[in-house]
Amino acid sequence: MHAVSAESRAIVESVLDYSRRRVLWEDIPLDVPATPDELAAQAPASITATGIGAVRALALFGDVLAPTCLSTDHPGYLAFIPSAPSKAASAFDLVVSASSIYAGSWLEGAGAVHAENEVLAWLASEFGLPETAGGVFVQGGTIGNLSALVAARDAARRRNREAGRPDPARWAVVCSGESHSSVESAAAVMDVDVVGILPDDDGRLHGHAVAEALAEHGDAIFAVVATAGTTNFGIVDDIAGIAAVTRRHDVWLHIDGAYGLAGMLVPRMRAAYAGVEHADSLIVDPHKWLFAPFDACALLYRDPQIARRAHTQHASYLDTLTEAPETNPSDLSVQLTRRARGLPLWFSLATYGTDEYRSAIAHGIDLARRIADEIERRDGLALVRRPQLSVVVFRKEGWTRADYDAWCARLLGDQRAFVVPSSHHGEPVLRFAIVNPLTTFALLCEVLDTLDRPGDSH
Repeated sequence: MHAVSAESRAIVESVLDYSRRRVLWEDIPLDVPATPDELAAQAPASITATGIGAVRALALFGDVLAPTCLSTDHPGYLAFIPSAPSKAASAFDLVVSASSIYAGSWLEGAGAVHAENEVLAWLASEFGLPETAGGVFVQGGTIGNLSALVAARDAARRRNREAGRPDPARWAVVCSGESHSSVESAAAVMDVDVVGILPDDDGRLHGHAVAEALAEHGDAIFAVVATAGTTNFGIVDDIAGIAAVTRRHDVWLHIDGAYGLAGMLVPRMRAAYAGVEHADSLIVDPHKWLFAPFDACALLYRDPQIARRAHTQHASYLDTLTEAPETNPSDLSVQLTRRARGLPLWFSLATYGTDEYRSAIAHGIDLARRIADEIERRDGLALVRRPQLSVVVFRKEGWTRADYDAWCARLLGDQRAFVVPSSHHGEPVLRFAIVNPLTTFALLCEVLDTLDRPGDSH
């Protein structure tokens, strides 16, 4: 199965042909999920002692398995946070897989790491971080937030040891009640407490609330997490106000910008992100609003050496790597083994240029504001909040959660769009998350037109 043979050539050609058709598919289906019982019946055991052959295996995937996987790159995929990889990024992901690159160390993947570092340096510059900033591409926001917070706690412990102070009985991290669930997940993994703060009426975490939390919990706080684009509403916290407080108290500031920080690449939006330049660490997920394929999170540190001290793994068989002068990507996060997941973004940026990215991101912001105006114009619909980025939250007057669920199921069943209900202050609401540049105003209006009756999208 490793030899270059007539069989292996045929397998590669078949897979490349399937990939070519999928990447260039102009009318991408949304597809629908299946139950475990349905898949058990439709896709019986394919792993056998002698194999079923590539032809049957590829047919099983293409005809049975793939149609039960929702296409996150469909223009009507408006739930959660969509993914819309550029054609160049999707195509180059094949190259990354075919090249067998280990990108955990400079020694083994110098060229790939160099290209990834070029992207990270560009992002750091856009976010106002110093030239000495650096980082790594990790799997996603959960690993990015966890890695940053591990580095923050390690830095706090080292400061205590240097000053001869004891560590607190329990460490804690401060964040907004609207922070992504991954912050709480990271805290659970680290066995630290979370000091959650209700945001102000504008949905933002402000500096005054952080100051009160620091005054109450004192030296137990090793980091404050600000959000640059909440998942539910796309709201950017008062980062400048929070940064002023963390700098005054010498507390680590981490910014979770997994979805929304990409909006800062649009020049007219920069004011909304004031204060990002003071971050000690931050994340942004290219597989969200930077048009890269799953999975990729850019994790940046103001001082990568702090992260290196926290994350470098030491073992005799790793001495060749850890004693080298070059910083290895694996030294900057909780992951040792890693693929070159930043290369598809590098190739796409090199292919199209950064101006194209700024325009594509601006499209989502402009479209969100335009459809928000349309929602306000329509009887029976009401905005919950004006969009700041590209998430639009609204309600259908008089509808219950059951009405929303029935409507969403029918919408997906008709292959028009994928929308799922969310909630705000215990009330069910609807939410458009607009990322894909192929999503149009006309499509969104067609979705709104189906809201005449619950469960009826005609």
